[in-house]
Amino acid sequence: MRLNANAYIGLGANLGKPKDTFEKALDLISQFATIEKLSRLYHSAPFGFSEQPPFTNAAVSISTAHSPNDLLIRLKDTEKKLGKKVIHKNGPRIIDLDLLLWGDQIIETKELILPHPGILKRDFVLLPLLDLNPDLIHPAWGAKTLKSALSGLQTKFIENLPEDWNY
Repeated sequence: MRLNANAYIGLGANLGKPKDTFEKALDLISQFATIEKLSRLYHSAPFGFSEQPPFTNAAVSISTAHSPNDLLIRLKDTEKKLGKKVIHKNGPRIIDLDLLLWGDQIIETKELILPHPGILKRDFVLLPLLDLNPDLIHPAWGAKTLKSALSGLQTKFIENLPEDWNY
C-alpha cells in the first residue's frame, strides 16, 4: 500500500451548523493528514430517506501516511468526537465522513470498499470531487472520468452555496 497517498473524503451533514461542523472535522483530520484542497459547499436533497432537511456536502483531498483501514478508523473516531449518531440508514446526521478514493487503489474487505460504492450514483459526491480534480478517474471504471458519470445522473443537486469556507 502506498504511503503519502492522495485520498479523497466526502463530508455531509444536515443537522446543526454543517459548515462549522465541517471546519471542526477538518481541524481533527489535520492532526493525522495533510489537507490539500477543499471543494465548494453544496446543498442537496436528501438521499434515500426523504423526510429530513436538505444536506450540505463537500469533499476534501488529503495526503496521509496512514493505511486506508487506519484512516477509516480515524475518520470514524472523528465522527464520534463530533457527536455523530445514526438515527437510521441515510437519516439525518450532524456529520458524515466517507473515505471515497485512495489514489488508484481498489480495495474490497469486510471493513472497507474503495472506491466508495456510492460515488458513481450520487451527484452530491461527484460535484465536490470534480471541484477538487475535474479529470479524476474512478479506478474501477477504466479511463472514464467522474465527469462522465455525472452526465448520466438525474441530479438532485439544489444549489452551490455562495459562502466559501476558509479552513
